[in-house]
Amino acid sequence: MELAILFGTFAVLLLIGMPIAFCLGIASLATVFYMDVPAVVVFQQMNSGMNAFAMMAIPFFIYSGDLMIRGGIAERLISFAASLVGHIRGGLGQVNVVTATLFGGISGSAVADASAVGGLMIPQMKKRGYDADYAVNVTANAAIIALLIPPSHNMIIYSLAAGGNLSIADLFTAGIVPGLMLAGSLMVAAYFVARTRGYPAEAFPGWRMVAQTLVVALPGILLIGIIFGGVRSGVFTATESSCVAVVYALLVTIFVYRQLSWEAFLEATSGAVRTTAMVLLVIGTAAAFGWLMAFLQVPAQTVAFMKSITNDPIAMLLLINVILLFLGTFMDMAPMIIILTPILLPVVKAFGIDPIHFGVILILNAGIGLNTPPVGSVQFVACAIGKISIGESMKTIWPFYGASVAVLLLVTYVPAFSLWLPKLFH
Repeated sequence: MELAILFGTFAVLLLIGMPIAFCLGIASLATVFYMDVPAVVVFQQMNSGMNAFAMMAIPFFIYSGDLMIRGGIAERLISFAASLVGHIRGGLGQVNVVTATLFGGISGSAVADASAVGGLMIPQMKKRGYDADYAVNVTANAAIIALLIPPSHNMIIYSLAAGGNLSIADLFTAGIVPGLMLAGSLMVAAYFVARTRGYPAEAFPGWRMVAQTLVVALPGILLIGIIFGGVRSGVFTATESSCVAVVYALLVTIFVYRQLSWEAFLEATSGAVRTTAMVLLVIGTAAAFGWLMAFLQVPAQTVAFMKSITNDPIAMLLLINVILLFLGTFMDMAPMIIILTPILLPVVKAFGIDPIHFGVILILNAGIGLNTPPVGSVQFVACAIGKISIGESMKTIWPFYGASVAVLLLVTYVPAFSLWLPKLFH
């Protein structure tokens, strides 16, 4: 009965449109009231979920990304990408993907990526004769690359949801090859769609221009190396890395690019505070929800149930992917990771699957869900910038969605794509 109240309350509140954090918190309170457990337990678990040292990395990475956006890094990355790949068919679509990949290594956020890159690229693409649905779908799908490569906030959340025993450095490293695979597959999809629709390619400006735009963008790009290199080498932790990222972002935007005004600094600070508050509220309520599931033995029951269905790891992984893609249509990413990790991690461990490998699978699944209605937050952002409806974009999203699913299947069934690079560093 307790599980029926927990999941039933959550589902009803979600269906009536209540924000996910309140759905999780109210469902947890309703369950502890039925169990005759003091309500303070829920708030203790919320505090415990948010009160982790590694969690401090998330607001600082959000802040550094916001500073770099307002300091002009997006424009410089677009100029570099345009000189490098703009001559390929569907040039601005290719530029969009490459820029999103580079910017993802600075922001670590798909929504920030879609907002910053899309805010500049979608109007340009429409002005140059590209259809709005093409511009929106390239932007939205390329934005999820940021979830896989350092400094992915969701890799940190997964590590904490797994008990805090998984190396964030290994998770950062494990996502790099799948992230680059996703970028490559989306560039191929963008090429074929552009060819079908007759979109042009830009003229190649020459390697001299490529070098010039690289030099201009290099101070911002170096932040990617500082974050990953510092964490991977053990010079500093993920949390310390995020603080270094903020200091570096301030130095670059104030003294190198000289584009961060006092007003923009205040906007970036207040924006980072608001975003952090929303993220931590979701994480806290999801932690309370997850604690109740553990208390009610949901993980153990799930392992037994999955083993009753199949003993084949291939079939089990396919089933998990289908479940995750379905849940991603109506669950936001952070609560999905926090709730499902304690449930599914024991299952995959029982089938001999590496937790680092599973983390990449989980995050890629959840990322694809960000482009799937009714709760596709990245798709909403891109459609709002492109001034088209979700329905219009969904009609033609399938080449890009198919490319993402193809990469998901490759990453799922070829663990080396995720595990080769982390093993190389050990």
